[in-house]
Amino acid sequence: MNYTAAVITVSDRASKGEYSDKSGPAVTELLTAEGYTVTSVIIIPDEKNSITEALLAACAQRVSLILTTGGTGFSPRDVTPEATREVIEREAPGIAEFMRAQSCTITPRAILSRGIAGIRGTSLIINLPGSPRGACENLAAVLPYLAHGLDMLNGVKE
Repeated sequence: MNYTAAVITVSDRASKGEYSDKSGPAVTELLTAEGYTVTSVIIIPDEKNSITEALLAACAQRVSLILTTGGTGFSPRDVTPEATREVIEREAPGIAEFMRAQSCTITPRAILSRGIAGIRGTSLIINLPGSPRGACENLAAVLPYLAHGLDMLNGVKE
C-alpha cells in the first residue's frame, strides 16, 4: 500500500523564522524516496498545545504516519514526548527503543533522546530528534519495518 505521511517540525526558532528548518525537508525527502505521500509539512513552536493540536489534526485527516522532529531533548521547552503521550491511545515502545539503540552505535548521546512512538486510530506517531542527521538516521533505522505495522493498523495484515 502507498501510505500518507505528515512531518511536523517542533522548533521555537524555526517557527519564528529565525533559522531555516532543515530537519523537516530532510525527513520529507527520505519518506518520498521510500514511496510515502507526504501530505503536509509544518513548523510549530515548542508549545504543548500547538503540538497536540497538530497531532490531532493529522490524525483526524487519517494520515498514516505522523513524524515530529525536535523537542525530544532535556531542555525545559522540549515537550514533544509529553504532548504525544496525551494524543496517543497505545504506545509502541519498540520503535523508540530501536531508534535509540541504533543511534547509540553512532553517538552515545542518543541515550538522551526522550522521543516516543504510539498509535491513535490508524495513525502511527513517531518523535524524531531535531537535527537533520539525527532525524534521518533514526527514521532510516525503523523505516524498513513501518509498512508492515501500518498494514496491520489498517487491517491489511494480521
